Amino acid sequence: MLRKLRIGLAVIFFASITLLFLDFTGTIHYFLGWMAKIQFLPALLAMNAAIVVSLIIVTLVLGRVYCSIICPLGVMQDIFGYFGRMSRKNSYSYSPAKNILRYTILALFIVAIVAGAGSAVALFAPYSAYGRIAQNLLSPLWIGGNNLLAYFAERADSYAFYTVPVWIKSTATFVVAAVTFVAIGILAWRGGRTYCNTICPVGTILGILSRFSLLKPTINTEKCNSCGLCSRGCKASCIDSKSHTIDYSRCVACMDCLENCKKGAIKYTYKRAKSNYENAGKDTSRRNFLSTATLFAVGTIAKAEEKKLQGGLAIIEDKKVPERETPIVPAGAQSIRNLANHCTACQLCVSVCPNEVLRPSSNLSTLMQPEMSYERGYCRPECTKCSEVCPTGAIRLITKEEKSSTQIGHAVTIHENCVTITDGVSCDNCARHCPVGAIKMIPSDAQKKSSPKVPFVNTERCIGCGACENLCPARPLSAIYVEGHVTHRTI
Repeated sequence: MLRKLRIGLAVIFFASITLLFLDFTGTIHYFLGWMAKIQFLPALLAMNAAIVVSLIIVTLVLGRVYCSIICPLGVMQDIFGYFGRMSRKNSYSYSPAKNILRYTILALFIVAIVAGAGSAVALFAPYSAYGRIAQNLLSPLWIGGNNLLAYFAERADSYAFYTVPVWIKSTATFVVAAVTFVAIGILAWRGGRTYCNTICPVGTILGILSRFSLLKPTINTEKCNSCGLCSRGCKASCIDSKSHTIDYSRCVACMDCLENCKKGAIKYTYKRAKSNYENAGKDTSRRNFLSTATLFAVGTIAKAEEKKLQGGLAIIEDKKVPERETPIVPAGAQSIRNLANHCTACQLCVSVCPNEVLRPSSNLSTLMQPEMSYERGYCRPECTKCSEVCPTGAIRLITKEEKSSTQIGHAVTIHENCVTITDGVSCDNCARHCPVGAIKMIPSDAQKKSSPKVPFVNTERCIGCGACENLCPARPLSAIYVEGHVTHRTI
């Protein structure tokens, strides 16, 4: 019964979180967005004390149920492990914990957070790793299916569906997602929860806590006949059937052992006590210190479509990304530093951006974290979707009024690219579409009022939305582009 309950809840959480990354309309976030916010690391970085404390209490009472039910990467491993076991029945076996590797990775993870190395944090964060897999590998398939439905619906005079562009927002992020998917898939197929119990920093932290959980699987030595079924079916490889012990730091409370035991020798019940680490003669004082230091360090560090101008039916050359000295980040991020320190690169904001402005960074220092570019659209002042879905506080929730008055960058003109100069035609597209009226057309030659007019930017009024850059007809580089600001300000 407990196993069926766990599987049912896991399916609900896994399907719901996957839909969060696949939903390009943003509708599902109004109902299920809270599931992203209760993920352990995002809640920790957002300093959401209520959720972090709740997850700690749940772990201290029930064990690592978070890893078996709430964490989408954990459930994905169970799916791979299930098919792996079908091909090789009872293929698991007990193996000692790789504690040196586990705690080394955890220490490096903490150092990365302290140093503000967001790319390293993003690589190891389990929720973010699954988000990249869903956004880069599953989303194109989902959108492709939607576009196919839109194709047939249109021919039936129905517009219940609409087509959505399918494009790779970042080659580097796509490669990372693909490699992560293959690597974790192989590990889970062959060894079950290998990634959870050797690499995942969240699994290590929760493993430290789960050793002291009130409820846990226990072996009744009087009933046990040492058949080994529990050990061979344990995807965490944490049951030593010979010594009748369970390594509770690696047990993910999947309840599989309860069902596998034919003698009813394993029960999920209250257990006083000594953990198997102590039984095995492990030195716990150092680990207790490490666990306390880990939670303290990580907790204190975390503070903190208008259509494009198409020029008739002519084929339009694609825009090139301008060389920006400073990247552009969303209004709710407040600053590049705040985004880098809190973002886990889960891609949730990228997946819901309706104007295709957000995409993962290819810069090594901020690899896979969101940044803005305006070749495919511009950041509408009334849109706040990215701030609504961010689970870590890297993009803080803002109102439409706050966004409209937040300067994330300013427009810069390149008059030699302007079509009024290159083609001798009249154009005021940038000035006409500026939502804050920061652009005016002035004569290119101050001495001749009849000279072709070029844009002039009032940088005090510009908010950096990118409407001018996106709608500029100049190709391949716009005659006006946006430079980001390191720290945002209110105008």
